[in-house]
Amino acid sequence: MITLIWLGLLLVTLTLHLRKVYSRFKDYGVNHFTPIPVLGNAGPTTVRLRHVAEDFDMVYKAFPEDRFTGRFDLLRPTVIIKDLDLIKQITIKDFEHFLDHRALVDDTADPFFGRNLFSLRGQEWKDMRSTLSPAFTSSKMRGMVPFMVEVNNQMIDMIKKKIVANADGYLDCEGKDLTTRYANDVIASCAFGVKVDSHTNEEDQFYLMGRDMADFGFRKIMVFLGYSSFPKLMKKFNAKLLSDETGHFFTDLVLRTMEDREVKEIVRPDMIHLLMEAKKGKLSYDEKSTKEADTGFATVEESDVGKKTINRIWSDTDLIAQATLLFVAGFETISSAMSFALHELALNPEIQDRLVQEIKENYAKTGGKFDFNCIQDLTYMDMFVSEVLRLWTPVVGMDRLCVKDYNLGRANKNATKDFILRKGEGLSIPTWSIHHNPEYYPEPYKFDPERFSEENKRNIKPFTYLPFGTGPRNCIGSRFALCEVKVMLYQLLQQIEVLPSDKTKIRAKLAKDTFNVKIEGGHWIRLKLRD
Repeated sequence: MITLIWLGLLLVTLTLHLRKVYSRFKDYGVNHFTPIPVLGNAGPTTVRLRHVAEDFDMVYKAFPEDRFTGRFDLLRPTVIIKDLDLIKQITIKDFEHFLDHRALVDDTADPFFGRNLFSLRGQEWKDMRSTLSPAFTSSKMRGMVPFMVEVNNQMIDMIKKKIVANADGYLDCEGKDLTTRYANDVIASCAFGVKVDSHTNEEDQFYLMGRDMADFGFRKIMVFLGYSSFPKLMKKFNAKLLSDETGHFFTDLVLRTMEDREVKEIVRPDMIHLLMEAKKGKLSYDEKSTKEADTGFATVEESDVGKKTINRIWSDTDLIAQATLLFVAGFETISSAMSFALHELALNPEIQDRLVQEIKENYAKTGGKFDFNCIQDLTYMDMFVSEVLRLWTPVVGMDRLCVKDYNLGRANKNATKDFILRKGEGLSIPTWSIHHNPEYYPEPYKFDPERFSEENKRNIKPFTYLPFGTGPRNCIGSRFALCEVKVMLYQLLQQIEVLPSDKTKIRAKLAKDTFNVKIEGGHWIRLKLRD
């Protein structure tokens, strides 16, 4: 009997708590879908019925006149920002109110993800951004192009050998696997100073460890949602995103490489060298070189935060965490952009022909020389890559954590009260939905590089194109990403034709088993030697 009474009290307490949590938006007229107890609105993504981009898109489209809407990630209320002026206020004008991201993990349980640039908060984030930003200027990217070219030649040689070995004269391959291995080998060279050929050695340890680190499948989704709603409980159980084996591998690799270079006085213009220079306080932001040469329309500019010179000593753990972030970004998001680029080339032969023609003309003009300067001359290449990043943006949304109470105003014309976002509450800016809004991009699911022609790109509304975010907390690696994608396409298309295979998904759907942006059933393409 006593047990039943206690169970009843527990049930009543839980019910009252859930009612309080899920009434956060009620009095303010903020529209949202009805939450399921405990799961909130995250049920479909949790049980893999929908990709998170599709989930956010449903609430984005359900209330077309609203400036912002609501959502519950398990027990955590989140505001979905739709109004472009409000996006500008949050990310730029009133940035100090939204300085941080929501915590991915506890930094003591998992310093690799908890201490990287994405996760750092407040002044620590500002200091780290200032420390790292000089490593991502155009002048630094110029020095890394030869490493990218070397890795790309490695991949193309493998493709050509497999095509020649096939009596049918072509190679059917899974494009995401192809570009992930390429991205892996590039980041191994450009960030860690390690020569890797994961195309030839498919079980390469660096590749396997990187795949484990970058895969945001079901387990990592649960860890992220857990920290979002139950941070103390997750910390108690020492929940982490990165496995101990992978963490030890990258720690040993970075420390061993840094020590070896110190002892042997090795200087190689890669990310490890730049991190070592940053640790010594020897990096400074070269604004002139960045303005003189850039990597394309999608490039985001560094804010004043990143241009400041600071004098701060960082620990080895902090530097390893930054190397880890560089790897995850390089391994997953850049490979995603490249795999969708190959997918669209296979489906749009006329676009591929025009791109190849531009590459041939550039090749003739430079006498076969390819370096960083060539990237600035490829107008149609930039249009093509910009459209890939619009239609298949690798990061489907931006999150921000409110660090000071903030008045968002009224959610819609029927609301009678301003909504005050409280310190510690979060918001999301649904990049995927904005990129697919027909008001901003007519026929949004059509692949059309002409949107980014000289005459058309000036008509793109501010804050409707956000592949690398916006404001001071934008993606620090946009130049690196664009450079890597364009180097790959330039070299590959000179020698290889991209075609649809029997398994190519003409009507591509997003895979539901991951936060990452991938095609359900795979990115299958056919590669042939160009005549």
